Amino acid sequence: MIGCCFVVKDGDAVLMRSSEPGKPSYVARVEAIETDARGSHAKVRVRWYYRPEESIGGRRQFHGAKEVFLSDHFDFQSADTIEGKCKVHSFSSYTKLDSVGNDDFFCRFEYNSATGAFDPDRVAVFCKCEMPYNPDDLMVQCEECSEWFHPSCIGTTIEEAKKLDNFYCEECSPQQQNLHNSNSTSKNRDAKVNGKRSLEVTKSKIKHTKRPG
Repeated sequence: MIGCCFVVKDGDAVLMRSSEPGKPSYVARVEAIETDARGSHAKVRVRWYYRPEESIGGRRQFHGAKEVFLSDHFDFQSADTIEGKCKVHSFSSYTKLDSVGNDDFFCRFEYNSATGAFDPDRVAVFCKCEMPYNPDDLMVQCEECSEWFHPSCIGTTIEEAKKLDNFYCEECSPQQQNLHNSNSTSKNRDAKVNGKRSLEVTKSKIKHTKRPG
């Protein structure tokens, strides 16, 4: 299907016009494209992405500004409501982007709109505050244990944290080395992800806001 300045095909992520003035465009994945016998009046079958604020649980501290959830909510919509294409990255790919454009989003959760459950239902946590990683927030890594910390949680500012050449957390600072058992081992980031420190994602049902017709 050819738009004004773009071509849309199955599997593409697209921005769809909101029916409410001033509201951001909806994000969806095109599952199929259908046209009538004359090849006009195209309709698209889409699978909706939801922003955190569109769920009953609402936006939480660790949700990124460009984060969306892939729901199991499907619809048929007029192709005329497609405003353009966008890119929904995996969480890992998004964190590696050199720059984030207006049309870049990321997804790390799926929503079951019938039960309100997330998949995955647990995520790794970091820092003293034990919060999941928000890619919009700067974090600094301890040289010894590889744990990640928010500047505010270690009593510094973002500006000061950016100037650090090396950082050691309270547990690993040279002043604390004599308190460490000689048999202790350093923690690595992968172990942290797969370890016991995790947060259960609150089950919250989707608010089925009206989508464009």
